[in-house]
Amino acid sequence: MSTANISAKDVMALRQKTGLGMMDCKKALVEAEGDLAAAETALRAKLKGKMDERTDRAAGEGCIAIQEGGERAAILEVRAETDFTARNEMFVKMANDAATMALEQAPGEVEFTQPMTDALDNVRITTGENISFARGTVVAGSHFGRYVHHDGKLGVLVVFDGDPTPEVALGIAQHVAAHVPTPMAVDETGVPPHLIEARRNEAVQEARDLGKPDEIAAKIAEGKMRKFFEEVTLVGQKYVRDDSMQVGSILPDGVKVTHFIRMRVGEGDSSE
Repeated sequence: MSTANISAKDVMALRQKTGLGMMDCKKALVEAEGDLAAAETALRAKLKGKMDERTDRAAGEGCIAIQEGGERAAILEVRAETDFTARNEMFVKMANDAATMALEQAPGEVEFTQPMTDALDNVRITTGENISFARGTVVAGSHFGRYVHHDGKLGVLVVFDGDPTPEVALGIAQHVAAHVPTPMAVDETGVPPHLIEARRNEAVQEARDLGKPDEIAAKIAEGKMRKFFEEVTLVGQKYVRDDSMQVGSILPDGVKVTHFIRMRVGEGDSSE
């Protein structure tokens, strides 16, 4: 078909669907003899092939998306090559749409399905960047707290047994995001037993080295262990919004934190 027979309206429609340049869209329409749907399909297939060849390019940027619905919530990381793309409205929407789709899955590691991949490919084609799903998790619970930092690169999802106030749910999620060190576990029952034993033995030995009898050394060690648990457990840490209180003390009666996940782009997640 002659380029003269390709309408500007069709070229613009194809451009809006693919985000590609006018000349690329016009050429695709000529090759498809004016068939808009065929031109779009061919163009996407061609460009996806080119993008698949670029997957070795470093994707050091991205965003964290969190969505919840009913008794499930999902948190996932999507990677991009540049911060410009990671902050792009289309990219962020795609990440959140994928998190919403993940809510249909059973708790556990997210399986990135074909509809999620199709949505991601649309952004890959439009931006020309190596974009990929990095990881994701679905959790179950009665209530959730969530927080995504303003740059989109750090997110926290907290699972509650019981109904906290919105302020408490958000506050605890922000605490997990901000506190140094990051909580190792919700409470001392989640701290690895071998680490507890090693710390206790170390504290006892330190007291013995100071000449303390075993009975006194054991009491000194227990005091140090209480301090250790206050430092590494979520409920024991001083609350970042008010360090005169521990996180556990702001939980309403009958409400417990059962699990949390902290994700930062490019890093392993911290969860318990």
